[in-house]
Amino acid sequence: MFIERYVEGEFHSLLEQYRQMIFLSGPRQVGKTTAVRNISNRLPLSHYLNWDNVQHRQRFLHNPTDFASEIGLDQVTATKIFCLFDELHKFSRWRDFLKGLHDSYSAFNAVVTGSAQLNVFWRGGDSLRGRYFSYTLHPLSIAELVRSLDDIERAIVTMPKKISDDRWEAFWQFGGFPEPFQRANKRFHNRWTLTFNDQVLREEVRDLTRVRELSQIESLALHIRDRVGQMSNYLGLARSVQSSVDSVRRWTTILESLYFCYRVTPWYRNVARSLRKEPKFYLWDWSQVQDAGAKAENIVASALLKSVNWWTESGLGNYSLHFLRDTQKREVDFIVVRDGQPWFLVEVKSGSPCSLSPQLGYFQKQVGADHAFQVSFEASFESRNCFDYRSPIQVPAKTFLSQLV
Repeated sequence: MFIERYVEGEFHSLLEQYRQMIFLSGPRQVGKTTAVRNISNRLPLSHYLNWDNVQHRQRFLHNPTDFASEIGLDQVTATKIFCLFDELHKFSRWRDFLKGLHDSYSAFNAVVTGSAQLNVFWRGGDSLRGRYFSYTLHPLSIAELVRSLDDIERAIVTMPKKISDDRWEAFWQFGGFPEPFQRANKRFHNRWTLTFNDQVLREEVRDLTRVRELSQIESLALHIRDRVGQMSNYLGLARSVQSSVDSVRRWTTILESLYFCYRVTPWYRNVARSLRKEPKFYLWDWSQVQDAGAKAENIVASALLKSVNWWTESGLGNYSLHFLRDTQKREVDFIVVRDGQPWFLVEVKSGSPCSLSPQLGYFQKQVGADHAFQVSFEASFESRNCFDYRSPIQVPAKTFLSQLV
């Protein structure tokens, strides 16, 4: 089953209109290579090169001028020449290599992918500022499975669309990474997860950083997995893995850079006695979360993060994701902020139907958000636009998630 990813139409349009390169980062096996190959099929002159392919690697390890001549950049051409570089961040001089080609040849443009955040592992050379647009490819979401690319590109939120029961179950059990989701096979998923964790927690940490405490980082990752959605105290994490607080802070940053987990920070503007420091962590692969409540919260967090990243990266505004909690232990799971102003609140409920949380109304009044949703994973799909309501309201997860990205 072929799934066209939500970035493809946007990228094709950008490459045709502008000179900026596209930097696409995201977790291993999230579909970056497939998306890039689909884009290359729609471009007139394109060259695909993967750093992990020895023959490809040799082509641009030599003088950039030789590479430029090989792909025809030193010849008169009526069309742009596109290069699609996979995992280029593993090349120590990748920034200088790209800068030289971009500045020397007006016909050159490129899409660069990496499974480590491309703005983290800078390796020397001058800045590429102004020469690229940065994007993140997220796992599949409910909205991506039910909405067309035109819907995603045309509006921030649209009318909800229903997902089939079998796809919903596969999404819950096997996560949003394309291959385990599409196969929907438990034994395959178990093998895939073991391999994925080994690649991220050992191979990439070893290859892309100077850190050698691999067993402690792996232990920290397991602690984060078991504490998804909980307030994270770095001192407590440090004691758990028998290391210093500074080391744990550094290691969590590495785990984020390699797309094992991501943090959500507190929002404290206009919130009386708000907490300001301790974040909450979630996994990119929510299928590894065992607790049903934590998994439901992780799924919503991932959908919201994907949405705020896409809305920001595609130029629709400056969006961010946070949570609310004060010293009285009143809490709302998520708040989405648009251009510095609270837009909507989200509280996640995974169990049987329950009454509306009073914290939604309390915090909505404090921060002035337009909407406040209590998202229920037990409620049946409704074809009503959640964003038509201003007062706090309970909404089905199947409805709410289908309206995002």
